[in-house]
Amino acid sequence: NSLMHIFSKVSYRTFINVLRNTRCIKLSCQKPIQVSVLNVTWARSIGNLQQKYVYKEKGRIDEFEELNDAGKSAGPTELFIYPDSTNPVVVEKTLLPVDNKSDTPSDLNMQWQARKNTNWLSPDVWLKLSKFRLTGLVVMTSVAGYVMAPLPIEPLGLLACGFGTALVSGSANSFNQFLEIPYDSQMARTKNRVLVQYIISPLQAVSYAIVSGSLGLATLYYGVNGLCAGLGLFNLILYSFIYTPMKRLSSFNTWLGSIVGAIPPLMGWVGCTNSLDPGAFVLAAILYTWQFPHFNSLSWNLRGEYSKAGYRMMCVTEPDRCRRTTMNHSLYITGICALAPVFDVATLTFTITSIPVNLYLVYLSHKFKSNPDSKSSRSLFRYTLLHLPVLMSLLLLFRAPEKKPTQTKVDQIEAVVHNLDR
Repeated sequence: NSLMHIFSKVSYRTFINVLRNTRCIKLSCQKPIQVSVLNVTWARSIGNLQQKYVYKEKGRIDEFEELNDAGKSAGPTELFIYPDSTNPVVVEKTLLPVDNKSDTPSDLNMQWQARKNTNWLSPDVWLKLSKFRLTGLVVMTSVAGYVMAPLPIEPLGLLACGFGTALVSGSANSFNQFLEIPYDSQMARTKNRVLVQYIISPLQAVSYAIVSGSLGLATLYYGVNGLCAGLGLFNLILYSFIYTPMKRLSSFNTWLGSIVGAIPPLMGWVGCTNSLDPGAFVLAAILYTWQFPHFNSLSWNLRGEYSKAGYRMMCVTEPDRCRRTTMNHSLYITGICALAPVFDVATLTFTITSIPVNLYLVYLSHKFKSNPDSKSSRSLFRYTLLHLPVLMSLLLLFRAPEKKPTQTKVDQIEAVVHNLDR
């Protein structure tokens, strides 16, 4: 117990130092801090992204105004303080200034007052850490892949596939939130996450991610098959440790994120068949192309926040390409749905019934490309939330007839039964 207490304390202090070094702590001061440098415009450079801020009230750092490219006010922003003369730090949490006679920003010393973990036992906290809505979508696509496979459904296998996928997804989302604490704190959309608010500690979040991921992979390996577990492990690493840091390096992160979204239906398919057939890649291709209109329309209205946090999203660094990519992949979905009967995934009826569903997606994408405002992007984003469930429902409704298990599958089942008898 003593060793665990020391480890937790050291980990907490190390984590705080990392946050301070990244200059992205989100805290709040209980009283205004007097400074001597007044009415100065500050700039922060993140790659080729520039952000400028100016003091709104002379003599205090109570409130700031963000300046747009024309030098005009873009409206009030959150509280900012500057611990040195060059780099700004976003602050907004429980922080108390230490008494210091010096009034220069470089001499401001801060002291943490940690928030008590009063609600960490609540299931809602861990559901939020797992991003339960996103996890639910991942499980839905994985189950759809299992059901769409051209073999009889095994209820226990389907249950293990869905449960294991949920645990692995929750683990990946937990690692993602842990790695992005300093940046989530700068965005209005993410500043209330449980780690940013310190409802749970980073050590608790990482421990949960490790346990959840291990149990999920074990469930997939022993309850489904090794190939399904391998895909789950690959997706966990890809999302947590490649896609997450890539968001701050290159707009290529959107393509990596689309691959992450395309793997769950593959996991469901191989969970049923224990093989990667061409039909599995039809489902994966639908999910891959759907990611672009979905995420590009979502991120379009958050360009300011992504820029502020230093994320190199396509909507920020390459807005024209963002709109073109959205339009192109909306067209691709229509073509991919036409291939479903060719690879015995669904009948021709699915292709016919999916045409109006996909054409309306193309229409909204065209409106977004032609007039990229908040209204067109929001309309497209909301429709993508409806589009995917409708498409999955049509696939399930008009799926291709089941095939009898191959001799290989029969041999595998007999081998399992034989081992159990022994």
